[in-house]
Amino acid sequence: MKIILLGAPGAGKGTQAEKIREHFKIIQISTGNLIREAMKNDTEAGRKARSYMESGELVPDNIVINMLKDRIKDDDCKNGYILDGFPRTVPQAEALDDMGIKIDKVIDIRVDDQTITERLSGRRICSLCGSSYHMQYNPPKQEGKCDKCGGNLIIREDDHPDTVKERLQIYHKRTEPLIHFYEKRGLLKVIHAVDGTDGIAKTTELVLKSLED
Repeated sequence: MKIILLGAPGAGKGTQAEKIREHFKIIQISTGNLIREAMKNDTEAGRKARSYMESGELVPDNIVINMLKDRIKDDDCKNGYILDGFPRTVPQAEALDDMGIKIDKVIDIRVDDQTITERLSGRRICSLCGSSYHMQYNPPKQEGKCDKCGGNLIIREDDHPDTVKERLQIYHKRTEPLIHFYEKRGLLKVIHAVDGTDGIAKTTELVLKSLED
């Protein structure tokens, strides 16, 4: 089974990808990890990717697609996989078609922008041990201090409300059109809109059910 998860930043795609991986015993392919691994191993593709990233630019689609092509040839991909972070744009989805990859299921985890902003802007990370908290759902015992080590809790740059708003705008402009792309490709029956506001357990239940239907 080959699966794509869609959803805005903060919709819980990473958590659901882990649940799917465990349930169906398939692997999760993260294009971000592919890029980091290529850079670590100093491959030709990794060196190209590094040059773009060091210039503050996005790694071009053709480099990412070639990395993905090589990865899905590995034996552990034979039973299927979850694509994490790819495709993010319609041209990337078209590239999957050109590669002859038949996607079996596309799940759109939908959460409204206000809820996402509250989720992300409420997160706090310990500056010392990296423990994660949420001011509403998992607050520390002492405000501003880590329960485990006493370190100061900080808000990540990505979680600042203004940054979250910008990330959501980018998602709506670049990635949300993928929903219509898969509809127009005649794949409406394999698109499952899952309400991501019901909590992790409920969302997982809905995701797994939609994949088993």
